[in-house]
Amino acid sequence: MAFKEIVTKAVIGKAKKTTSNDFTMQTEEVPTTVLGCWVINHSFSGTKGDNKVNITGTYDVNVWYSYDTDSKTAVSTKKYSYNDSMIVPLKDDAKLTNASEIIVRCLKQPTVSNVSIKDGIVNLSIEKELGVEIVGDTKVKINVEEDEDDYVEVFDDEEVDKEIKEINEDYLDDSSTE
Repeated sequence: MAFKEIVTKAVIGKAKKTTSNDFTMQTEEVPTTVLGCWVINHSFSGTKGDNKVNITGTYDVNVWYSYDTDSKTAVSTKKYSYNDSMIVPLKDDAKLTNASEIIVRCLKQPTVSNVSIKDGIVNLSIEKELGVEIVGDTKVKINVEEDEDDYVEVFDDEEVDKEIKEINEDYLDDSSTE
């Protein structure tokens, strides 16, 4: 048997991580009650670090709250940044190089998991799950069958090539007598 090695791009490492970040938000008025929180405009990217992937991202957080002893409401918005790092185990002794492609996916969108008001400041915990795939060069070894002719030989229809030996010129008349 003969073998050949093919060099190709493939996923050489894959991991996911759930993280929670704590933030504070100063609102224009002193909030009495938080009525709702939501996270929008999430963007992120990953870069190669020392044996890990560094992920930087941002999102906007909207907090809907009541104030003035629950008689009025308002919404405050603030953009937050985060930095996460993730160690991604590589398969089959692969190496993370400058040529490696880092793909970051959001597996669970950022959501507010806990919110509270303390001393007039809104405290937020935001949870998200990110997945990282590292694409790099890898080798695949395949079995090669050499000198095998895999074409099927076909022949023209032999009936077409036969010479017509006898012609009945009255063939129309023969059919009318029946």
